[in-house]
Amino acid sequence: MGTDRRKDQEFSGLLQRDAAGFLLQCDDGQRYRLELLRTPVDEVEKRVVVTGRIGDGAVLEADGVRPA
Repeated sequence: MGTDRRKDQEFSGLLQRDAAGFLLQCDDGQRYRLELLRTPVDEVEKRVVVTGRIGDGAVLEADGVRPA
């Protein structure tokens, strides 16, 4: 029985906040809802690099957020 271990990738773009949480508007036009362990309030409305994996739908399971 194998496991589906997806590799982390980096996604860059603008970190946005809405009533449901956080979104990443990527430089390539993609938009992802972020699933985060910590709240990156200092980076809202700034350019960031998110490290993580694409989950179901347009959800980005983020392991880290850093300024770009």
